[in-house]
Amino acid sequence: MDNKTVARTFRLCSQLMELHNANPFRTKAMAGASFKIDKLPFSVADASLEQLSSQPGIGKSTAEKIKQVVSTGSFAELDELLLKTPAGILEMLHIKGLGPKKIQIIWHHLQIETVGELYYACNENRLIEAKGFGLKTQEEIKKAIEFTMANQGWFLYAKLWPAAEVVFNHLMHSLPGCLISYTGAFRRKCEILTHVEMICAVSISELSEAVQRLNKELNVEITESTIAFRDENNTPFIIYSTTTDRFASDLLLTTGSEDHLRLLQDIQSPIPLGDTEQAIFQALGLPYIEPELREGLNEVDLAKSNRLPSLITFSDLKGTLHNHSTYSDGVHSLAEMARYCQEDLQLEYLGICDHSRTAVYANGLTVDRLEQQWAEIDLLNQQMAPFKIFKGIESDILSDGSLDYPEEILKQFDFVVASVHSNLKMDEERATARLLKAIENPYTTILGHPTGRLLLSRSGYPLDFKRIIDACAANNVVIEINANPLRLDLDWRWHRYALEKGVILSINPDAHRTEGFLDMHYGVFVGRKGGLTKEKCLNALSLKEITDYFNAR
Repeated sequence: MDNKTVARTFRLCSQLMELHNANPFRTKAMAGASFKIDKLPFSVADASLEQLSSQPGIGKSTAEKIKQVVSTGSFAELDELLLKTPAGILEMLHIKGLGPKKIQIIWHHLQIETVGELYYACNENRLIEAKGFGLKTQEEIKKAIEFTMANQGWFLYAKLWPAAEVVFNHLMHSLPGCLISYTGAFRRKCEILTHVEMICAVSISELSEAVQRLNKELNVEITESTIAFRDENNTPFIIYSTTTDRFASDLLLTTGSEDHLRLLQDIQSPIPLGDTEQAIFQALGLPYIEPELREGLNEVDLAKSNRLPSLITFSDLKGTLHNHSTYSDGVHSLAEMARYCQEDLQLEYLGICDHSRTAVYANGLTVDRLEQQWAEIDLLNQQMAPFKIFKGIESDILSDGSLDYPEEILKQFDFVVASVHSNLKMDEERATARLLKAIENPYTTILGHPTGRLLLSRSGYPLDFKRIIDACAANNVVIEINANPLRLDLDWRWHRYALEKGVILSINPDAHRTEGFLDMHYGVFVGRKGGLTKEKCLNALSLKEITDYFNAR
């Protein structure tokens, strides 16, 4: 159990305490404990009671609760609150814009206890009659519910990957010598999906026995050619059974997508058989098309004219840009972040981009604190050479499109990531105009997470993407692929247009702790889906090349 899961458990307890009018000081203390647990630089699951108790703001009582959560998933006080809270009320806590105070009114004054009833009440315009609610709030709640309903049954790729690896490795061990592969949307590295798919060249009975050895308690559904089940973490799996001679053909067909297969069928129907996928593509007169590209866009036309991109890999990355430290809202210090990049990831450089001063909620840097950070960077660069830390900033794009800090400060950075963090509800024209002004600012090096989306929880603000990308091309501004698996923004569906326009992309983890650097894997996955090559990726440049790039920029 990781720190974030434990922190969320404490946060839920604080929300329920507020919902049930518990002592406000104890409620605040519980919320504070959640925040501190999330920021701890070590795993609470591996920590001793004494180590936890010694942390500032975490006493013995909280430490004991942490250990209870690690071992059982809960603690007595939370269990009592859960018992007297209807399931529908608990669901409401996940609706964006609804906190405990508003839910209290919905529950006790409007007598609504389920999300379905709440949605119906929004349609009937009943919420505007309640204290603290207006038409705008009602519409926001309605949209949030609709967004949640639309995304039920969908999972982030990053959330399914660890569970998928457990099952895949188990099958490899249980079925030695068997041909096995990921397939479907999971193999195509889709950012959100409904289940993990695999294919095995083994009989359905042998496959069933192997799956049951994974966990005898699994509820397994078996057909003539598939096995479906959910693991103990509720991750859904579909595993196809095939024969050795049909493996390559069935792998290609189950990988999809449907649109891609239709393009292949336009060449030859039915799609020919083959011993390998490469042989099948060759029989169609095409070079091998990587699974990530098989989305039914222009990949077949590119293959016909031998213009398929040589897709970027994780090993192509030479450094990492847009990362945070304890100077703003990060968990690890600047030195810890730098040494992890140098020693663990064998990278050549780190771009540190703590939040700018307007982001007070994230401990944004005042000018005095900026100068303090720059002094530390200079010292670390002497100690860690040839590894280099670049002086960057994540400058807030203000409501009028201007950047945080005056020109005399902006010009002292090696590079500037310009990002929107506030006023996310502008219409398309205003939101686009805001970004265009930021892109045209001569100090903007990289446009950060362009839409502000959070996958499966918040749709991005509306933008005229072509105008934004065209402006980046005209102003020599790099566009970020924010590799945080909740963002993956810029969406891969716009990568090809950006690349065609000559825009460089940058795979930025937006890391707030050392393990966050590994999110660059997910950025690589979606970069590959968008056709990104190492030649068009900013942080695939060597230290000398990116130094020259920043100096010229």
